[in-house]
Amino acid sequence: MTPENPVLPLRERKKLRTRQALIDTALELFGEHGFDRVTLDQLCESVEVSKRTFFRTFSSKEDVAAAPTQDLWTAFLEVLEDHPPQGRPLVSLYEEALVEAIGRMPSDTWAQRALASRRLAARTPSMDAHGLAFCNRVSREAAAVTERRFTLDSAEKGTAEEGIAALRVRLALDMLLSAFHQALAAWVAQPAGHTREDLTRRLRAACAELPGALAATAEPRGEEAVR
Repeated sequence: MTPENPVLPLRERKKLRTRQALIDTALELFGEHGFDRVTLDQLCESVEVSKRTFFRTFSSKEDVAAAPTQDLWTAFLEVLEDHPPQGRPLVSLYEEALVEAIGRMPSDTWAQRALASRRLAARTPSMDAHGLAFCNRVSREAAAVTERRFTLDSAEKGTAEEGIAALRVRLALDMLLSAFHQALAAWVAQPAGHTREDLTRRLRAACAELPGALAATAEPRGEEAVR
């Protein structure tokens, strides 16, 4: 939901506006001055909120700077809670849920915020560490939703088979995350066209290559071939 959504109570809309102001100001200040050179006090002063208000919304500077992509994965978990399985492969199920989550991001603003956030992360090691921890948390939560909502048709009853089913869930999630990271990196690197639709196109293309990546055979190259 957005701060302008009339369905939300006024108090919630104000909270969302404050949250968005913190994200926008943080990305602007960090981008202009550098992540480490902007203090939390300076950020809060620029938005005219207290540090207590900040910590009601975010856990750290890294958290606010990474908010655009974290919002996407939060939406992914929400979609996964209601997404129909329709007997499709797990990776395909996750792909469709993530595509729907991208579509839920604000069309006029999210892409530029995500772009600024990823460019900042590329030169901020602490954001990479924060992102890794967030990805691990999303994987755990997505696996829990999957195991609660769905039964894998290839999993038989029994301890060993159930363990295999859980492993397949995590592997499928890891493949989706890998495809997304490749798509996101290519999207950020392109000179123009930073839209939700283009990110979706790149995600589709990356996911389409997963079967080929699993089946690819390594052959010797050059001098290795004649040994």
